Amino acid sequence: MDDTVSLDLSLPDNILQPFLVFSGSSTLKQALECLIEIAKTTDGRWDLASKRLVVPVLQLCQFLSCPSHRNLLLSTLKLLRNLCAGEIKNQNLFIEQNGVGVLSRIVSSVGLASSSDNGILRMLLQVLGNVSLAGEEHQLVVWRQFFSSGFLEIARVRSKETCDPLCMIIYTCSGGSDGLHGDLCSDSGLEIVIEILRTATLAGFTEDWPKLLLSRIFLEESCFSSTFSRLFPVFATEKCDGTVSAVNNFGPEQAFLLSILSKTLNEGVGDVVSNDFALFVFEILKTAVGIVDFTTRGTSNLPTGSSDIDVMGYSMAILRDICACDGPKDFNQNEKESAKEILVSSGLIELLITLLRSLEPPAIIRKAMNQSEAKDGITSQSFKYCVYKGLRRDIVGIIGNCCYHRKLVQDKVRELDGIVLLLQQCVIDEENPFLREWGMWSVHNLLEGNEENLKLVASLELQGTVDVPELAQMGLRVDVDPKTHRAKLVNV
Repeated sequence: MDDTVSLDLSLPDNILQPFLVFSGSSTLKQALECLIEIAKTTDGRWDLASKRLVVPVLQLCQFLSCPSHRNLLLSTLKLLRNLCAGEIKNQNLFIEQNGVGVLSRIVSSVGLASSSDNGILRMLLQVLGNVSLAGEEHQLVVWRQFFSSGFLEIARVRSKETCDPLCMIIYTCSGGSDGLHGDLCSDSGLEIVIEILRTATLAGFTEDWPKLLLSRIFLEESCFSSTFSRLFPVFATEKCDGTVSAVNNFGPEQAFLLSILSKTLNEGVGDVVSNDFALFVFEILKTAVGIVDFTTRGTSNLPTGSSDIDVMGYSMAILRDICACDGPKDFNQNEKESAKEILVSSGLIELLITLLRSLEPPAIIRKAMNQSEAKDGITSQSFKYCVYKGLRRDIVGIIGNCCYHRKLVQDKVRELDGIVLLLQQCVIDEENPFLREWGMWSVHNLLEGNEENLKLVASLELQGTVDVPELAQMGLRVDVDPKTHRAKLVNV
């Protein structure tokens, strides 16, 4: 006698019979397969809700915790998930019958150490996710049962199959109540978030729930700096032979978190960020610039595999998008100055101009410089390398965004002798995709409405002290009015 037949015989009639009757089947296994299909449709869920099938389903779940019944437990949870998918009667009955408590006991009984149980855990989480969509009352019951130890235990399962639905539940529940959101930003809540971040870093994710959850917590709240600092600050990269190849001052979780926030900002999901967030990212960038080894030219885009380089790159991408905001979206209602203005006053432009000047010029300019130096017998000076493809582009992009309609920034670039430097970026560079486009954008923003900058460019061109074919490539030239002697940028 196999385990399935044995189970059918041992189940009380009040549990087994509803499955057989409602499905017209002769065995529990067949009944579950049939009812799972019925519960996929709206009409089917409504019909089974009228028969209160959720009650025997929850009772059956409690009988199936031993290892030999794993497959039947998975099928039962799948049926429960389908029943609770948008059918309020089933969702309410699930809460009334203490379904959350039943599932919590299943988590404890099956254990979380074995990867073979991830399918059961994922299905169980999908049930809770469907129930939590019913409203704040249902969310509160789920939250009280699983926060914080239950969520924390599940978050430590290093599997994207469980990470995705867990993030969906936490995101849904915490978004419906200020109190629950406050729990999530507490020390115990952030411990859960950190474990989710570590799981997502190691295992990845398939759905957008981890990204949505992390972005809400760190872009909309003020807990980014404290959480970022709690992630592994220093780690060593070990080679196959056991030797250490590099010591990174930032960890992979920190790089991964910044990549998530960068992508979210680039997609326009988090247009408004706090000044505190912007300033902390700037501090991260300054630290990264100070520790990254610029002696090797990078051959890949982000991510590069080096946490230090990735942290620097994603920090630049975040600041570029923050500085792209202009007007009302650039302001938080509680803050008088925009994040862009705060960053500029904190030294962002000085840092970027200094770094850009220290990098080797674009390849086309390097070639011209080498020819000139060879002719004059001059030894090439030592430059830093772009450690990832796009580093120069990102620097130019931030400067260009900061210059947009900001005379103070335009003047600062001129005072730092950065105008010629930016003109040199209006070229095609294989190591920096779209550098020419960002360079043109930056020069346009740098010169627009700024007579001093226009005069400087005109004088450089007229005096022959600098060749500016970049302007011609942009379809522009600098004209000087013979009467007023004022320079202006005009279309060719």
